[in-house]
Amino acid sequence: MRRIGVLTSGGDAPGMNAAVRAVVRVGLHRGIEVFGIAEGYEGLIQGGEMIRSLAWRDGGGILQAGGTVLGTARSQDFRSPQGRREAVRTILRLGLGGLVVIGGDGSLSGAQLLYDEWPSHVAALAEAGVAEARDHGAGRLRVVGLPGSIDNDLYGTDMAIGSDTALNTVVRNIDQIVSTANAHQRTFVIEVMGRNCGYLALMSAIATGGDWVLLPEEELAPRWHNDMIAALTQGRAMGRRHAMVLCAEGARHTDGLPISSGELQRILAGRLGVDVRVTVLGHVQRGGAPSAFDRILATRLGAAAVEYLAAATAETAPVMFGLIANRPVATPLPEVVEKSRGVIRGLDAGDYGEALGLRNRAFREALTLWKTLSHVAPAEPGADTPAIAILSGDADAPGMNAAVRTIVRTALQAGFRAVGVENGFLGLVEGQFRELGWMSVSGWAGRGGTELGTSRYRLGAGDTERIAAHLRERRIGALVCIGGLVTYQEASAAFAALGVPIICVPATIDNNLPGTHFTIGADTALNSIIEAIDKLKDAAVTRHRTFLIEVMGRNCGYLALLAALGGGAERAYLPEEGITLAGLQDDVRTLLHGFRGGKKLAVVINSEHASPSYDTDFLRRVFDQEGGDLAEARATVLGHLQRGGPPSAFDRLLGARLGAAAAAAAIAQLRAGEASAQAVGVQERGVENIALADAFAAMDLSAGRPREQWWWPLRELLAILGQPEPGWYHDDKAM
Repeated sequence: MRRIGVLTSGGDAPGMNAAVRAVVRVGLHRGIEVFGIAEGYEGLIQGGEMIRSLAWRDGGGILQAGGTVLGTARSQDFRSPQGRREAVRTILRLGLGGLVVIGGDGSLSGAQLLYDEWPSHVAALAEAGVAEARDHGAGRLRVVGLPGSIDNDLYGTDMAIGSDTALNTVVRNIDQIVSTANAHQRTFVIEVMGRNCGYLALMSAIATGGDWVLLPEEELAPRWHNDMIAALTQGRAMGRRHAMVLCAEGARHTDGLPISSGELQRILAGRLGVDVRVTVLGHVQRGGAPSAFDRILATRLGAAAVEYLAAATAETAPVMFGLIANRPVATPLPEVVEKSRGVIRGLDAGDYGEALGLRNRAFREALTLWKTLSHVAPAEPGADTPAIAILSGDADAPGMNAAVRTIVRTALQAGFRAVGVENGFLGLVEGQFRELGWMSVSGWAGRGGTELGTSRYRLGAGDTERIAAHLRERRIGALVCIGGLVTYQEASAAFAALGVPIICVPATIDNNLPGTHFTIGADTALNSIIEAIDKLKDAAVTRHRTFLIEVMGRNCGYLALLAALGGGAERAYLPEEGITLAGLQDDVRTLLHGFRGGKKLAVVINSEHASPSYDTDFLRRVFDQEGGDLAEARATVLGHLQRGGPPSAFDRLLGARLGAAAAAAAIAQLRAGEASAQAVGVQERGVENIALADAFAAMDLSAGRPREQWWWPLRELLAILGQPEPGWYHDDKAM
């Protein structure tokens, strides 16, 4: 395949530009010419100046931009057969063999229709005397769709491009509203986007501690408003100063009519007798710079689309590449279109079971979790009921509090007591405990750090005997430990001596633990790094510069590599690879070649333990010296900035999911009278439990990281995207 086109269609979504960048650069790297089509299908119909060949540098400077640099539109002409025939004429004139369409269900439906009608349109154009159609032969246009929608309503992907950014925007806005709602003891109704999908409303309710949520996919009771009023009244009686009711824009009454935010305001004000305010977030949810997750998701899917087209044959069918179990997976496009529309058909027919069944497993599990977290009448455990103790060990990580909140409420809901251990394992030894109730963890989900406190403490002689005495005195039957590798090691030592159920929850910004693709806190840290990179790029307008940015991660290069992909860096130095003098010489030559060709800025990410000798300051001095008058070098060490601040929506939800799994594992063992040491994590099949011994077996303990890391192959993608241009060579004499 020599030529492909790429377009963005329908509603814009943050991250579309990252997908376009990946399509352009991976395509050119594979020897494929890439044409950018402006204004979606309308540009494909109009042709001419609406379509242009994209060069390598057209992918530069767009990664952090919201919206879409290609522009987008909802084309009425494309809805007609004649409009689609004109689109085919344009494709034939340009000689495009493949088309990458980035958009939602309507855009992907259009792509499938174009594929289905292709032979008839080519035949009609050939009959009309169009030379390109006569010479085309029987080949079909190859089509690949990428899910671009803040609604996250497409079948065939766990996440759509743009949905993580939109969710973070919703969560940030609700956090700000909560502060004023709490000050004035107000009730807020917050309407969020999503069309016929409740993803944004449901996930933001979990991430912010929403008190009630109305979703399109959930069938309401005939007098649902009575249930809502009763729950909010009981919550206020328990001590809540405010209430948050989230309403997805597609929520419906039992008769199918829409529920409006204004209607909710009237019901709540009339029945509760309180001050009720309405906030409709609107298009603020659609804009802004894409999150780290969306940039990396779009990059991975864009690259996968090009590789699929590059290997296409005459039998290659249209597909959509989505993220399933953290891997780009191709799903037949007709299946995506049919099952995405099946949700709407189910809702229109009142078949909520069918609609909910077509949502992914994570959505259904989240709905069950929200009902647990928002329940205001938990079982009342007796004083003799066994307790589940919770501690946060090692270094703090954003999202720990969300995990604690979930563990506490899940335990109480099941009839067990919850006890917080202050200051980690040191507090466990010294008996620093406090009872945690339903309302004592209210508001914790959005707080950074750890409300329980932590410490770097290693168990010593006699400590486990003191811990055992405390557990007997407090009637503690199980222990949940939230933290990093040291926490896992201390939990293992404690289990060997105590013999009570111990569950470990992975929480570290380093993302260096076994049995999980993601650890709590890593996403927040990654977003902090990428936001810093964006700001540094804005500051580099005066002259040519190379920025050396040092990031955390200990002996794991996750943050460095993913920050390089999401931040548009040219190079990342990782502990797993180290730094060699020969490699450093090549990197200097590559960057100087780019600057001589017009590049104004280069970003190099250095993981803190990439090399014991070539540290960040050394690298800065090398790049500054060799840059001469062409480009100066500056270094930035981000430090604990990466660890602080409110957790991202991803980390709040991850904390809630893993916290629920940990609590369930502890409860199951207490009820069965068993005791084992386990760890929970997110793997291919979702949240899973593994034996702590098996977790350690998967670790390279001397290096402090898992033996296999899912993100390791992404180094090849960074190497492609970060080069000056494909096939470049140099005659530089530097070094």
